[in-house]
Amino acid sequence: MTRRLLRLLLLAVVFGGALPANAASLRIASGFDPQTMDPHALALLYHTRVVTQVYESLVWRDEQYRLEPGLALSWQAIDPKTWRFKLRPGVTFHDGSPFTADDAVFSIERVMAAPSQRSFHLTGVTGVKKLDDLTIEVKLATPDAVLPEKFFLLGMMSKAWAIKHGVERAQDFNGKQETYAVRNANGTGPFRVERYEPDVRTVLKAHPGWWGRSDKRTGNLDDVTFVSVKSDATRLAALSSGEIDLVLDPPFQDVPRLKADPRLRLLQIPDLGQQYFTFDQARDELLHGDVKDRNPFKDKRVRQAVYQAINVELIVDKVLRGQGTPTGAYLSNRVDGVPPELGKRLPYDPKAAKALLAQAGYPNGFAVTLDCVNIAYRENVCQAATAMLAQVGIRTTLRSAPTNQFFPKLSQATASFIEFGWTPTTDAWASLNALFRTFDPAGAGTFNAGRYSNPKLDALIDAIRVEPDMPRRRAMIADALRLIRDEMPYVPLYRRTLTWAMKENVEAVQWPADFVELRWVRVR
Repeated sequence: MTRRLLRLLLLAVVFGGALPANAASLRIASGFDPQTMDPHALALLYHTRVVTQVYESLVWRDEQYRLEPGLALSWQAIDPKTWRFKLRPGVTFHDGSPFTADDAVFSIERVMAAPSQRSFHLTGVTGVKKLDDLTIEVKLATPDAVLPEKFFLLGMMSKAWAIKHGVERAQDFNGKQETYAVRNANGTGPFRVERYEPDVRTVLKAHPGWWGRSDKRTGNLDDVTFVSVKSDATRLAALSSGEIDLVLDPPFQDVPRLKADPRLRLLQIPDLGQQYFTFDQARDELLHGDVKDRNPFKDKRVRQAVYQAINVELIVDKVLRGQGTPTGAYLSNRVDGVPPELGKRLPYDPKAAKALLAQAGYPNGFAVTLDCVNIAYRENVCQAATAMLAQVGIRTTLRSAPTNQFFPKLSQATASFIEFGWTPTTDAWASLNALFRTFDPAGAGTFNAGRYSNPKLDALIDAIRVEPDMPRRRAMIADALRLIRDEMPYVPLYRRTLTWAMKENVEAVQWPADFVELRWVRVR
């Protein structure tokens, strides 16, 4: 008997489950690091990619990205302001303790409490209580017809484990707080954290006692290593040499070559998310600009000038090598209620941009700093935009930063001009509330990086949350997005074509949200 097989058998005995006889390893490379193992400290794609393999939520999604039961088997509205969730029996945490209503109540309260960056999901929730070991009730201030959608990605934690290790509240990521939950975890998911080395690697091991082990969709992974590799060339060299099995973000220029390599398999799907530029619209004077005693970005004409000065079609063609779609929409039309016609962009028109700047009182333009994360393709897009803006007189200094320095600028609104991306769920309200509602420490506007504020839009977003009639709700979503289009607080840019490059023997389900469900991955 080999040492590896003996270890697998011992794990099965210890955890009371069974791994496939052909259990395999998977090594994944990406340009990004998850930053923390605390499931509620961040609400960023690169964090979600890893943490959701460890911490599960009450609701989840199937292969077609449709809502399905997770740690809750069922849910129903008892009255307009009360939802009841029946929890899945027989679920255990990685330390062997049972998952119960006490843990669900604790986790939901932790999500809602500062400094959680996931609190925006649960605006309108006033409380949660245990009815019995496998039943909870969620109380609302006002009716919410799509409340179950909002529990997607809200990881359930062990109350006892959190108390034992002093992590009853989420890590203060922006405050650079170090807690036990940053490098350690105890979820119910198909994988447990073996080791987390920030900005280097995250090692996960299969949890043989996972409740979904017998699901016919379940793959055959025993261990998974996420490796953070900033260099595009290094990631692809590792894939070519066999050191890496899957690259989640291959460089656009290399995709044709990768497609032609018979040793590799490529999966592609349009991104549910997109990229934006946004501006400081709150301060009377920009922190990082040369205009004194006023803020040019408070003037819509200046924001529109930025929009029309950037040739997004050319950026998609040259920088993304055609692997993206320019968009004028603020959310994908795959999100419920988003009208397809809002995807049309204003024309690229530098002459009109110069005229708008002159009308706004900036005939000679102005200088400003553009913040961007130091990932190659995003830096390249920012560099291209910087050159285009210079042609109309906006002298832009590009400032790139690693993720752990960049993302606090986004959530703390300390940038004057910033590029960022957002991946929505299929319900519009959470994105509208997180991106466009007036900032409120209680959970609204968490990622409103420019602190844009419009009371009329706030009222509409709040009304969407409580509207039970779905056709009327969709009409309200469309109205909100038209108002955003007219106000132009952000510049919508493009949606990528998501590409995963993997060894030919790797089988995976690709979601439009750009994170891989390891539970379904199979290595032949």
